[in-house]
Amino acid sequence: MDRRRLLELIAAGMVAPAAGAARAAASAASGTPGRPSHASSLLPVDPGRTDDAPATRLAAAWRGLATDSAQQVGAIEIDWAARAVRIASVVPVPSRAHGLLAEPGGGWLAIAFRPGSWLWRFDADGRVTARASTDDEPHGRKFTGHVIASPDGERLFTSEYDAASGEGRIGVRDRRTLRKLDEWASGGLDPHHLTTDVRGRLLIANGGLPRAPDGRKRDLDRMDSSLVAMDASSGRHLDAWRLQDRRLGLRHLAWSTAPDGTPLLGIALQAEHAEPTRRAQAPVLATWDGTTLDVPSRAADGEGYAGDIAAAAGGFVVTCQPARVALHWDASRPAALTPIARMHEACAVAPVAVADGGVVVAGALGVGRWHPAMPAVMLRWPMPMALDNHWVELARPG
Repeated sequence: MDRRRLLELIAAGMVAPAAGAARAAASAASGTPGRPSHASSLLPVDPGRTDDAPATRLAAAWRGLATDSAQQVGAIEIDWAARAVRIASVVPVPSRAHGLLAEPGGGWLAIAFRPGSWLWRFDADGRVTARASTDDEPHGRKFTGHVIASPDGERLFTSEYDAASGEGRIGVRDRRTLRKLDEWASGGLDPHHLTTDVRGRLLIANGGLPRAPDGRKRDLDRMDSSLVAMDASSGRHLDAWRLQDRRLGLRHLAWSTAPDGTPLLGIALQAEHAEPTRRAQAPVLATWDGTTLDVPSRAADGEGYAGDIAAAAGGFVVTCQPARVALHWDASRPAALTPIARMHEACAVAPVAVADGGVVVAGALGVGRWHPAMPAVMLRWPMPMALDNHWVELARPG
């Protein structure tokens, strides 16, 4: 990002001009490490600026600032013209939510984080219209945090694991009822994000971490992260790819386009090295072109942890909470990672229709909209809230 746009974010009061300043501001504003306090505040965005972009609706999961606050799921509406963010709907949920799937008509699905048991459907008004629970199903499975639709739109795939053995499973569910129809081995441990490719294959990011029944990591010397391709109709294992560094976990997935026009998969990485220095210097992005799994940039700007990833102009944006930064990777300059915002708790990131090629990034104090050819916009939250890793743009109810 050019200096002018980065300075706009700094002037908005939601970013710091350097990582050290961001940490200092976070420390001053927070009674709990990593979380801002109610005293956190923002300077207003220039009220004289106008923006004719239509409002954006996103499904998100959040809680209050205290770590024991109630977990909630709802719709957030961003009115760019009025420079305002409002909560359009909110529903308490049994435990931490993680993955979200937008559905036609403005509704969405939300699924529990590991080791979770619930999957709920919400309509466009935020009402819960269907529920499923692994507690009501045989075999002792737990959700690990993500749900996607099958290529034909008739089924859902959920990432799960066997709570006793830790083996990864993919749940196959009826799209309409959420009822479980089948399950397949994920081809590894700790399956997390899922997607499908242009050939209709199911792709699974197996984090590869052995876990205790309560979800805690264990036996990291056995870590074996992989990207697995499966037949989306039968669950048949087709292929698998691994990085040379076995302590780099493949976690979250997003599709973009390579310079030659072919699909390119971006994969957010989370380092699990025992040595803190090595972990902090680890890369945060891998790419897969359908044949080769690669780490294009060895830049250590993300401190070894990417919490989310989204398609953006020329490539991807990854968000890195420990480093308090959102980084843009452009396929035309593959060795570089360019900071587009420095925000405390930068994590949830999503492409949005109002900024084709741009993204919206959630931080501790509010939301930023970034595009390489548009002025940056920063808006404060309507109340103190801590978003989870992901959010997704919703269709306008119609």
